[in-house]
Amino acid sequence: MEVLSYPETTYEKLPVTIFDEARDGAIHVAHELADLIRRKQAQGEKAVLGLATGSSPIGVYQELIRLHREEGLSFRNVVTFNLDEYYPMKPDELQSYVYFMHEQLFDHVDIPPENIHIPDGTLPIEQVKMYCQQYEQQIEQAGGLDLQLLGIGRTGHIGFNEPGSGLTSATRLVKLDALTITDAAKDFIKEEFVPLRALTMGVGTIMKARKIILMAWGEGKAKILQQTVEGHVSDEVPASFLQQHPQVQVIVDQWAAQELTRLKTPWLVGMCAWTESLIRRAVIWLSLKLHKPILKLTDEDYRDGSLSDLLVEAGNAYSLNIRVFNLIQHTITGWPGGKPNSNDTQRPERALPPQKRSLIFSPHPDDDVISMGGTLLRLVDQGHDVHVAYQTSGNLAVFDDDARRFADFALDFARKRQLSPDQMEREQAEVVEFLGRKKLGEEDSPLVRDIKALIRKGEAEAACRFCGVKETNVHFLNMPFYETGQVKKNPLGEADIQAIVDVLQAIQPHQIFAAGDLRDPHGTHRVCLDAIFAALARLKGRAAWVDDCYLWLYRGAWQEWDIDEIEMAVPISPEELLRKRKAIFKHQSQKDSAVFPGNDKREFWQRSEDRNHATARLYDQLGLTEYEAIEAFVRYRF
Repeated sequence: MEVLSYPETTYEKLPVTIFDEARDGAIHVAHELADLIRRKQAQGEKAVLGLATGSSPIGVYQELIRLHREEGLSFRNVVTFNLDEYYPMKPDELQSYVYFMHEQLFDHVDIPPENIHIPDGTLPIEQVKMYCQQYEQQIEQAGGLDLQLLGIGRTGHIGFNEPGSGLTSATRLVKLDALTITDAAKDFIKEEFVPLRALTMGVGTIMKARKIILMAWGEGKAKILQQTVEGHVSDEVPASFLQQHPQVQVIVDQWAAQELTRLKTPWLVGMCAWTESLIRRAVIWLSLKLHKPILKLTDEDYRDGSLSDLLVEAGNAYSLNIRVFNLIQHTITGWPGGKPNSNDTQRPERALPPQKRSLIFSPHPDDDVISMGGTLLRLVDQGHDVHVAYQTSGNLAVFDDDARRFADFALDFARKRQLSPDQMEREQAEVVEFLGRKKLGEEDSPLVRDIKALIRKGEAEAACRFCGVKETNVHFLNMPFYETGQVKKNPLGEADIQAIVDVLQAIQPHQIFAAGDLRDPHGTHRVCLDAIFAALARLKGRAAWVDDCYLWLYRGAWQEWDIDEIEMAVPISPEELLRKRKAIFKHQSQKDSAVFPGNDKREFWQRSEDRNHATARLYDQLGLTEYEAIEAFVRYRF
């Protein structure tokens, strides 16, 4: 377990411990809970825990289950009170927190059922106020919360205490913020299915706990975490009230911490160990902050920007500016597969071999064209042997209506072609019957999953044809971890890794492109990337081609690498950007409105183009050549 150390800082008003990986942080928190439980057991007392739901505590609960099964940790003396529940919500609904807690923890440990308390989302509205008062009384009768576990929402909510919640607020019925509803849509399929209200412990209830642990994983929580830890106490960020609690721990991974001053701009905190990457980041930061191209920065700019120490380390502004400008300039290339017959010393990719086998891994059947469609087109146009491997079927992201439409189409087609309709009619009727009774969030039947997968497959093939990728170079891996029919996925398994190993061995690529979402500990992209890493680690040392292979990482539909991280920037012309858009349009089931749009209402092609334009503008602002658009990559050295 690696804990990352950084200079002490006065910016942070809460104690923050940063772990390299979310899993390590979750294990640390689980052991804190286990120590409390054991200590209370030794004293013959109950351990009263306030528990949270959502993605943040899942790793904690997994480690607690392991401790129970493998190390004898008993929960017989544990009393739990959950933070919140949607309202209205039946306990057997897949989205209920009752269901969540039993699936993630309670069904796997020996906690007595009578010791479990979760707000009741089935109550008539007229009984809610009295129930909330009784929930407070139950906590007090249990002796108060020994430890409260918290995640943090992107509005800064703890529990469902949205902006505007007061410091003394108690358990109550609240309305949910629009951003919270958007974030919850992934569990409810559509925003309109998300309840608009919830029952929640109040900020005052939480603050009465003797100890509080706040967890945050992934870059999606970075901005709100920075406001919570470094900002002023305000009801606009309810989590900031924790600054007034005497016993709080903030446990985060490196990506959730990336907006903290000590990580983002450590030169504002104190003395730095000036590495090449940190120098580059500091100069870019100063250039963008002052709205001055890099080559126009002066010694005075560096001194006024708290970077006088950098001048001592690296010399005067003139030489420093040229040094960093050249580093950024050398990231730009119109030859993502390497430029033949050229000096490649300062180029991101090698000149040889002049025609490369390029393997693009796409977690879903459209990430390739959305995230790096311009580069894909460039690789094909420049004569490289381009392969695309779709890692999952993407069937979850197809609307039920589309599945019904294609089932009807297949039946009509069979009839028109005078094929035997018996089987087609039975299967079409099965689809109609299942979709007609399907519950919100229910797992799709195998037949419906197959139809949805074929829809995504056909769209991916159409996009590849449009881009000029050979049909024999399109690979559908259908990694098993994804095939649950639900938003929740299975853990990465041997069959998933072997699927990657097989395609790598078959192609033996000179360069690999993969979705590099290292910063999201929960998403499909991260699992797909972990599978690639595992496969390459397995092949390294026994497959000679691995040592000569470059692995380039791209980002998702609405994110981009920070400009100081970019190692290859591929300019995209207006004409190429239009071709990329048309390739994205081939994914018709994702057009107009996707099943999982996230918190961004733009269509995928709009997100992609806006991101590519924004990257080009940043290069322009730094004083580099002005381009229409840029796709960016970071090289991973495995």
